[in-house]
Amino acid sequence: MGQRKEGLDTALILLEILKRIPKHRKITAAELHRQLAAEGFDRDIRTVQRHLDTLAERFELERDARSKPYGYSWLARAQGIALPSLTPQESLLLKLAHAQLHALLPPKLMRSMEGFFEQASRNLGPDSNARLERQWLRKVRVVSTSQPLLAPEIKPSVFESVSEALFDNRYLDVDYANAAGWKQRARVMPLGLAQQGPRMYLVCRFDGYDDERSLALHRIQSASITTLSFDYPKDFDLARYDAEGGFGFGSAEEIQLRFSIDKTAGFHLTETPLSKDQTMIEKEGHYVVTATVVNSSMLDWWLRGFGGDVWGVSKRRRRLPRQGSSQAIAQAKHAH
Repeated sequence: MGQRKEGLDTALILLEILKRIPKHRKITAAELHRQLAAEGFDRDIRTVQRHLDTLAERFELERDARSKPYGYSWLARAQGIALPSLTPQESLLLKLAHAQLHALLPPKLMRSMEGFFEQASRNLGPDSNARLERQWLRKVRVVSTSQPLLAPEIKPSVFESVSEALFDNRYLDVDYANAAGWKQRARVMPLGLAQQGPRMYLVCRFDGYDDERSLALHRIQSASITTLSFDYPKDFDLARYDAEGGFGFGSAEEIQLRFSIDKTAGFHLTETPLSKDQTMIEKEGHYVVTATVVNSSMLDWWLRGFGGDVWGVSKRRRRLPRQGSSQAIAQAKHAH
């Protein structure tokens, strides 16, 4: 029974290796070792190397031994292997998911999926029969609602550590520098990852505190995963944090906003309202808008962006901020 299980395990890992060998580029034993480890296959790199050498003797694999580390790929004439085989529709879904979500998925998961992403690219390649699915990639696009900006550079090691600690519920030790150049080293509990335009933010709690802060990922100089784990707090919800203005430099305070806006500038609010309870009173040449929103600096920036087309702005407090939010927001402003 033990030998049978061992043989089955070997067969499975051989299939996993074959599935991950690309056709149009080389992959090294070290890369395959990382992908297999991310998938839960606990093998040392020497074993992976031996499996590759064995497979190269029996399948149409090319081993580039001109320099170390050696690279492996399917021969140009080879059909390769795809287990399981992706349909054109599944390939299209994977291509779109990779384009839009790659920054929000754990790197470990992305590495384990590389074989599928490459298979999806092959299935939608110029030599495939998936003409309509391939065309669809040129027919859809996510567009910016503001002036497009290039994303700030995030250190790959930082993103890797942050994502892994967030996925595994483990504390992080970070070195952080804010926009003013103030530097701090701290231990944090990672709670969420959010992309806001070109920037990414880590929502966390500093060790010893029970409120949240948002740290810009590109301002984290270094991040080290600790061996300390934690139970994900039941009182935190990333969607609620966003709704309460956590990413808009807000106070978690709901207000009744009232303002007048020129008809041309404000027409879009008839189609995309500020809130479910928004009302718009039509006047000669302008609207009078009332809506319940979260008070935030982002709201102020939005209003100021209309210049003279907006006037008569008033804010009436609806309720007190939730407990601890004032301290959290004060720290979050400092962190940003």
